[in-house]
Amino acid sequence: MRAVLALMCLVSMTGCDESVTGPTVSLNENFELPVGSSAAITGASFVVRFNRVTGDSRCPADVVCIQGGDAIVHITAIDDDARADLELHTGNMQPVKHGSYTITLVQLQPYPFSSRTIQPDEYRATLKVTR
Repeated sequence: MRAVLALMCLVSMTGCDESVTGPTVSLNENFELPVGSSAAITGASFVVRFNRVTGDSRCPADVVCIQGGDAIVHITAIDDDARADLELHTGNMQPVKHGSYTITLVQLQPYPFSSRTIQPDEYRATLKVTR
């Protein structure tokens, strides 16, 4: 708890609007965030914020495609030492590193359909943070 409070103080002093607006989760635990929300990692001075999705070219579920496509999930990772804006891709599902932490995109919802446009605020990212 002290680590989370210290991180919150650090964030407030830097003038960033990175307050935690979502769950507090454990390392190695899947968690879902809507766009604009963040999660604090229990027992670590670490916060992840889901900012937005761009370039969603994933193949709609009701269409046959030659390629699967990609969507770029933009996140911000903050720890005691640094703040970084990072990208996760659905096309390769490669995790990203921030200091000693690894952030993995587990899933991005909703999945596209050809007859429906996904609004920016409808996205939900399932993430996992490990050391």
